[in-house]
Amino acid sequence: MAEASSTTSGGGNAAPEGNPPPPKTDALDGQQSMEDESEQVEDTPFAITVVLPHDSKSFEIPVSPLEQIHEIRQSIIEHPLAIQYSCFHLEHKGKRINDFAQVSDVEGLASNSELHVVEDPYTEKEARIHLIRVRELIGAAGDRTDTIQGILAGVSVYDDIPNGKDTSNEKNGDDTAQVDEYDFSAPPSLSTLLPQELEPKPQTVRSISLSPWNPPPAPLRQKGHLLYLQISTNENEQFHITAHVGGFFVNKSSNAKFDPFPKGGPKAEAAHSLFTLLLKISPSFEAKFGDYQDYCNRKDPLATFQIGNAFPSAPWIVPSSASTLCTHSADLTRTQETFLLGGAENTDSLRDWNEEFQSAKELPRDTIQDRVFRERLLSKLYADYNDAATRGAVLVARGEVAPLNPTEGRDAQIFVYNNVFFSFGTDGVGTFTSEGGDEAARVATGKDVLGVKLVNQLDIDSLYTPGTVVVDYLGKRIVGQSIVPGIFKQPEPGENQIHYGAVDGKDVVAADERFAASFEKLAQALRVKKHSVWDKDNKRFDLEASVEMKGLLGTDGRKYVLDLYRITPLDIAWMEESSPEGADYPHRMTVLRPELIETMGKQKARDFLNTEMRRRKDAADAAESKTEAKNDGAKAKDDKKPDASLGEGVEETAELDRIDMSGFNFSLNPDVFSGQEPQTDAEKAEMAKDEDDVREACAYLRETIIPGLLRDLEESDISFPMDGRSLTRLLHRRGINMRYLGLLATLGAGTRADCLTKLCVREMIARSFKHVAAKYLKYLPLSLTSACFSHLFNCLLGAGVNPNPSADIDESLKALFSDTDLAFEQVTPESLRADIQKETLRRYRYALAEDWSSKLMHLQLLRDISLKLGLQLQLKNFVFTAEDQAAQSAKLATTTSNGNAPAESTKKNKKKKARDASPASVTSTTSSRAPHTFSPDDFVNVVPLIKDSCPRSALAEEALEAGRLSIYQNQRKLGEDLLLESLSLHEQIYGLVHPEVAQMYHTLSQLYYQLDQKDAAIELARKAAIVSERTVGLDSAETVLNYLNLSLFLHQRGASQLALAYAKHALDLWKIIYGPDHPDTITTMNNYAVMLQSIKAYHESRRWFEESLRVCETVFGKNTVNSATLLFQLAQALALDQDPKGAMNRMRESYSIFKNTLGDDDKNTQEANHWLEQLTANAVSLAKHARDVELRKSKPSNFRLSSTSTGTGKQAEPKPASETPVNAVTPRDTRSIESLLHWIEAGEQKQGASGSRSNKKNAGRGNPKRRGGSTA
Repeated sequence: MAEASSTTSGGGNAAPEGNPPPPKTDALDGQQSMEDESEQVEDTPFAITVVLPHDSKSFEIPVSPLEQIHEIRQSIIEHPLAIQYSCFHLEHKGKRINDFAQVSDVEGLASNSELHVVEDPYTEKEARIHLIRVRELIGAAGDRTDTIQGILAGVSVYDDIPNGKDTSNEKNGDDTAQVDEYDFSAPPSLSTLLPQELEPKPQTVRSISLSPWNPPPAPLRQKGHLLYLQISTNENEQFHITAHVGGFFVNKSSNAKFDPFPKGGPKAEAAHSLFTLLLKISPSFEAKFGDYQDYCNRKDPLATFQIGNAFPSAPWIVPSSASTLCTHSADLTRTQETFLLGGAENTDSLRDWNEEFQSAKELPRDTIQDRVFRERLLSKLYADYNDAATRGAVLVARGEVAPLNPTEGRDAQIFVYNNVFFSFGTDGVGTFTSEGGDEAARVATGKDVLGVKLVNQLDIDSLYTPGTVVVDYLGKRIVGQSIVPGIFKQPEPGENQIHYGAVDGKDVVAADERFAASFEKLAQALRVKKHSVWDKDNKRFDLEASVEMKGLLGTDGRKYVLDLYRITPLDIAWMEESSPEGADYPHRMTVLRPELIETMGKQKARDFLNTEMRRRKDAADAAESKTEAKNDGAKAKDDKKPDASLGEGVEETAELDRIDMSGFNFSLNPDVFSGQEPQTDAEKAEMAKDEDDVREACAYLRETIIPGLLRDLEESDISFPMDGRSLTRLLHRRGINMRYLGLLATLGAGTRADCLTKLCVREMIARSFKHVAAKYLKYLPLSLTSACFSHLFNCLLGAGVNPNPSADIDESLKALFSDTDLAFEQVTPESLRADIQKETLRRYRYALAEDWSSKLMHLQLLRDISLKLGLQLQLKNFVFTAEDQAAQSAKLATTTSNGNAPAESTKKNKKKKARDASPASVTSTTSSRAPHTFSPDDFVNVVPLIKDSCPRSALAEEALEAGRLSIYQNQRKLGEDLLLESLSLHEQIYGLVHPEVAQMYHTLSQLYYQLDQKDAAIELARKAAIVSERTVGLDSAETVLNYLNLSLFLHQRGASQLALAYAKHALDLWKIIYGPDHPDTITTMNNYAVMLQSIKAYHESRRWFEESLRVCETVFGKNTVNSATLLFQLAQALALDQDPKGAMNRMRESYSIFKNTLGDDDKNTQEANHWLEQLTANAVSLAKHARDVELRKSKPSNFRLSSTSTGTGKQAEPKPASETPVNAVTPRDTRSIESLLHWIEAGEQKQGASGSRSNKKNAGRGNPKRRGGSTA
């Protein structure tokens, strides 16, 4: 929780969930360069008119002079009036325009100019593309079963969140809003992660597919026939269509007769577009297409927009196959899509990836438009390559690709598929024998792809990298690389295949001078020191990079850098630290992270600057004292002369302000502690110095970085991570390796960072389980993996239901794969726990507590492991313990006994039943097996996990940093222009649906919120939430944060009901991700309570403040400023909820903590004291009034009511504390607060018996159990 600087009223503004980090100071260069380049090209958009053929319809579209014609063409295709066109060109004043020309290069094309759409003849490829597009457009394409993207990939639940909530009529403050009571102790519902089901989409045609007569025979190809289609309309008519170079027409063919020539009679229809032909042959098509568009428009366009340059996120929980969300429908064309997309020879999808990559990198980047085009092309190219490489890797893992070397061992086999080279991330040829074998090889592949990504980001001229992807799938790690020209070429005798770095292990070293200049630039950027290495003959070579990093001169003449897994030194402190007995670390690839080296370099630079400034200051002070001593005697003369040295002094001051950094250098030798043997004394001394520098970096990690992270978390300077992925990102950003999870868990235990300890322990268990599972999955056939997963999960998470689970394997499959090692059958809960403890001890040097398995947070651990293994599980109510099983059985028994449920509830629950559509959480009683938590049917899919080497857009980030810097320098107009430019660049380069764009939306929404542009902030936060859902995950930490920000911004605009819906959804996600009592939920619940107060839901608001206080006291302790601040707000909430005594007691607690912690003079203490006095006086007034009422009740009733009486005989309700004017409070009582409290309590005790019966109606409000014991 961000600690409040001062106590504020309960009705004040909600605290923001997070703030963007301060801008980098080096953004000024980017800003200046962008301003200079923007002067070169006029980029003012203007409108042009597009004229369509046939009926001469027209419409206007905005264009930019920097756009290319093919971008305008795409805008036309997507326009509602031109959806039927896909094969055309554009003409201006009767002249055809090249699709790749720039708008500014088209002569005479200016504002209000006309572009004419002119239909082109079709080719077979154009006809195939047109058919695919029309099928997608009219909703005729069935569901797809994608091998890598998973079930419901890229889904969003944004449009389903407000459903069922009254958001149409926002309260204006006149009436109290009705808000459902939130159950804080209820377990999270996994249905939160699934979209609601919609009714079936309108059917525009019954089917549209390729005809059995396809493809056209050779004689008819000569006549222009391209494809043959068959269409069944809603009128139950079947049409055979010929796709001709001139368009589409109905032919005379039937299922039994082939006659592809135009049909005569009333149904002799033809059109250039298949869409137009459908309008002609099906009377109901137009109306049904309109219904289909309305159906699609129910969802936000961004939620259904096609994901182009990123992998869609696959949810780990999916509906059952019975759900309409996963209905598998018959679609003949689904089997034909390979032909439609790639052609008969599949030549459309075969690409020379390496040549495309390197050619794109060689494109010019002199101007902004050059850089935009280059970076956009690279982004698309990396996305296409990642997709192709991942598909190939999955096929390799499944054994569906033949190896190039089938006689080698399985781990040493290599493959080529779709022009991508594949190998396993294992030590198949003994390269890493001395480093740890398969374990070292697996780590090296991950480090290599990270190194390639760094080199790609640096974008050094004349230095090239192959496209690289690492895929984890079913326990296997597969590396996919684009084929470097010459990589398979056998070297001539006496030549080396590698031209720079180690050639054969480390026995031979090459140092081709042609690589020295390029590697020097790379080494400077990576802070790698030029150093000496020695070959097996002790010959010395001076290398710019690690000896493991290799340079290869390709046959295309380009210089390639390979094997980038050792760009940083070894973490020698970790290696020399004694491991627990019998638990040696599994490998020696314990390199430091590049982020740590960069952070340390910046710290060294700051130290250098500070030292230099102190030296100059001391020199200046010494010179000044000497000058004063000399000039004391001549002061009278100098006073009469003008100061001629004034200008010289200014120049000296300016010179002093400039510090020469050329003397500063920080770099490390990555090859120390790796077997290098210096020969001379000078070489040994240099090596010793290099070793000391690396040891200093290791000490910096342990003594500065790790304690600094814990301190920031304890002081709430940064947000706590929510799950394993956010924890990993946080540690990597700080330069901390994941092997330090055990140390972090130990250091955080018993402190305010205890939340981090719990998260670290859970992450270690999940990662250890992943390694144990990989051992059993490595050589297991795909069809047996579900049985393996279910048994391992039952041993870890389901032992509470069945302490002796048995593997459920299909006997027919078991017989079929008789030679397969089914070792997972022998796993027991005890053996699995022992394996996990062993893995945790040797990988993280952390000993799990003896009772760790009984303290598991089952649902959260299930999620973490599923994400790490790429699992997709079927939705059901998972039962993890015997208590849960008994509770569910009792619930089922109750439901069964009440079988005569009202008819209306049956209809109401149909949708929920269909949505959940989940099998029983325990195996059916008809089975002979004992109850199990998991069954093989629960594990419906496995998606590959991908590590890619895509660089970020440098241009878009420069614009963002420049914009932020301008705003911080109060140049608001310039800053906003640069931010908009950065947003445009992000969307152009990455596409609309991409994780980087989601991050950009998030950052911009916060900046616009700070600039008081609430509508823009809300729109950007909405986009951030949707895009992060689709690309990062429905339940990712980014998605939660985006929904919280959206909620906050909506509340500030006055839409509190809708804001509450989004905040509640975020908190439901938080429960699934982390569980209860996350430190950052304190601020969130506080904000939620404030929103409830704004719609006058005072009682529910009070409950949220009480829950926030409970979590705060759990995390930070009771006697802290954080708790005092929440007590202050809770006191105000109690006053609003008409509980004056509770308000007074809570304010007294707040005052006491502020006084003891901050002192009497602190403004928080004084404000709490002021409020305590007011609340005490108000409580005294109400107590007197209550006594007067009791006295009047006890007297005979034959007296006359005064004119001020209410006339009802009921007690008049007091105003809420915040609505009671200070001036209306009764005169201040002279008694002490303690005396007044005693007097109030005595009065209440006297009322106890008489008021108990009337208070029964309000028992809910006074129930301390429900309120967390808020009242004293």
